[in-house]
Amino acid sequence: MTKVLLTLGAAAVALSAVPAAAQHYTRHTACDQWRHGRCVSWHRMTRREARAAGYRVGYDFGPNYSYVDIGSLPQPVVTRYHLRPTFRYVNENGYVYVVNPNTYRVVRVISVP
Repeated sequence: MTKVLLTLGAAAVALSAVPAAAQHYTRHTACDQWRHGRCVSWHRMTRREARAAGYRVGYDFGPNYSYVDIGSLPQPVVTRYHLRPTFRYVNENGYVYVVNPNTYRVVRVISVP
């Protein structure tokens, strides 16, 4: 009986350690902390966080979607990510989605505080 309990305990410890080590990170970053209009702390988003963010890279918005002008985006985001007027932008759910104007697909997902 003792061996069974020790084996179950060791299996529980091993299984609880796997999710932290098996996290897959994306190229998307999110700001953790802002100070005086500038981000001072960043973290890379996991795949689960990027999926929960809404639209993913590669999502097709289409030509008839209501895109926002670069002037309506938060200025710290525009300067930090070097956003240009040649792209199209969607500002929803606390994220800015950078859309290729030729293919209408999302090429970057940026977290906005």
